[in-house]
Order: sequence, then C-alpha cells, then structure tokens
Amino acid sequence: MNRAGHHDGWQLHAQLAQDTHPVAHLALSELRLMDDANHPWLILVPRVADAVELIDLDAAQQAALLQEVNRVSHALRTLFKPGKLNVAALGNVVSQLHVHVIARFADDIAWPRPVWGTASARPYTPEALVQRIRQLQDALTQ
Repeated sequence: MNRAGHHDGWQLHAQLAQDTHPVAHLALSELRLMDDANHPWLILVPRVADAVELIDLDAAQQAALLQEVNRVSHALRTLFKPGKLNVAALGNVVSQLHVHVIARFADDIAWPRPVWGTASARPYTPEALVQRIRQLQDALTQ
C-alpha cells in the first residue's frame, strides 16, 4: 500500500464509492454494502489496479476472490437464510472488477427478476446502516 492508501495505483471507482458503504478490508478485496435496504447486497472489489474482468487477476488472486465470495456468501446465508444467493460480476455500468453477492427471497421486491432496474433503491437509514454493518462484520468473524 502506498502513502495515499492505494494499492499500486488501485482506487475505488467513484460510482461504487457513492453507491456503497465500507464493511471490511479483506485480504484481496474491499467489502462494501450496497445502499439499498431492499436486499442484503454486498460487493467485493479486488484491490488490483486496472482489473476489469476476472481474467485480469492472476491464478492466486482468482482463488483468493473465490474464497472471499464464499466467505461473504456463508455470512449472508447464516444471517438472512435466503432462498437463493445471486453472485455476479457484470460491470456493464462500472467496469472496475467487482462481484455482487445478493441474498434473495421469493417475497423480495424484485423476485424472480434481477435486482437491477426492477425497483428504486431504498437507502438505509443511518441507524439501520450501522446495525447492518455491525451484523455483517460479526458474521464475517465467525
């Protein structure tokens, strides 16, 4: 990490910074909570400069990212007992490599459609945001 807090030129894309809140600093990725209380929705952003696709990561980074996706997925399943976990790396709007991990339920606002573009985001209240981040941090340490 350099003096500015960036890893060899890596920095979080401005749109991701605007749409999410920090949860944890994992070995490879920044873990962030999407500011949409409609869904328990996490985003992993590998701290690898210029990474756009999974193939931009070397084999060790790919393995580390998969471990982090698994860790986050287990935390969401333990906390929320979703019917389905959606895991996706689309990057159509923000090209910086990031992986969405979303807990889905048969009665959620978008089911069974994708969460994108289905309903307006419902930002967390300050209290709910603090509670959700604490809940996720606790689940990640178990």
